[in-house]
Amino acid sequence: MIERNPEKNWPACLEHNKPLGPLISMATPATARAFCRVESLADLQAALAWANAESLPYMVLGGGSNLLFVDDYPGLVIQPGFSQLALAPGAEGQYQLVGGAGVPWQQVVDFAVARNLWGLENLTRIPGSLGAAPIQNIGAYGVELDQVFDSLTALDVQRGEVVAFSREQCGFGYRQSVFKGDGKGRYIVLEVRLNLSAEPRPVLSYQGLEDLAGESALTPAKVAAQVAALRGQKLPDPAALPNSGSFFHNPLVSHAQADRLRARYPALVSYPQPDGRVKLAAGWLIEQAGFKGFAEQGVGVHRAQALVLVNPGRESGARVLALAVRIQHKVRELFDVELVIEPGVYP
Repeated sequence: MIERNPEKNWPACLEHNKPLGPLISMATPATARAFCRVESLADLQAALAWANAESLPYMVLGGGSNLLFVDDYPGLVIQPGFSQLALAPGAEGQYQLVGGAGVPWQQVVDFAVARNLWGLENLTRIPGSLGAAPIQNIGAYGVELDQVFDSLTALDVQRGEVVAFSREQCGFGYRQSVFKGDGKGRYIVLEVRLNLSAEPRPVLSYQGLEDLAGESALTPAKVAAQVAALRGQKLPDPAALPNSGSFFHNPLVSHAQADRLRARYPALVSYPQPDGRVKLAAGWLIEQAGFKGFAEQGVGVHRAQALVLVNPGRESGARVLALAVRIQHKVRELFDVELVIEPGVYP
């Protein structure tokens, strides 16, 4: 254990040799050389200044649901604790939700649903934080965050300034944003603004939600409850069975490649996209490769949803990653399709 030395002007929030397993949903054992949960912009700037003075790398940890540590982290892990959450009226029937990056995503959804506001109900039960949601452009059951996103503010670490991003500037795509591309590591999200509606705007196109379309008194709460039930059938609770949710992106392929695959595999699960490409169900590919329900050395693939890797033995991230790579190789061999790992792999 490194003892605190006040002469070094360390941030008040600084902890050393911080266990990370309890903070991430996959529960892989790892330790951060340094850790700060920051509650203000001043805390964040002080933590970054300390890391810079110590010549240490840094990373941001949100809700811990989309990370895989394969080894100890040799630098500073920053966890935003910004917890403010408010609602501002906009144009007629419209509201803007304003929240700090550290607010748990489920709290954001519950906040909107409790006020009978539409926009987030299909995104219930997604683990993580509000600050991480636009980075990943989270989505589920026919809705993606960019459909309700207004703007965010972030700290530009390179320039030391707080900057604003509009929806267009975020460069949203399927589970993508500028914060995972050219801006990766440069920006730390501080606050997010989402546009919600008091007018009913249900999205019920996803299988399992269509039966709600005929209800005359449909509410966001009813849709959220149905989505939660559907998720509960497919996705295990990380608190009971450590996992990171969907471990791979659903791959996008050309229409021609999808046709070739369908000729060989008539039951292929696929979804045409507006840009002409076809999205394949990664879980179906993994199941056909023989990995659904597979378990070995304390890690495995969930028995109900092959897209979810599980870590019941709380084994190392390296062991989880080894299984993921094995799945990638088999899917590539069978289908000539590349599966991309969704969680960030560190260090």
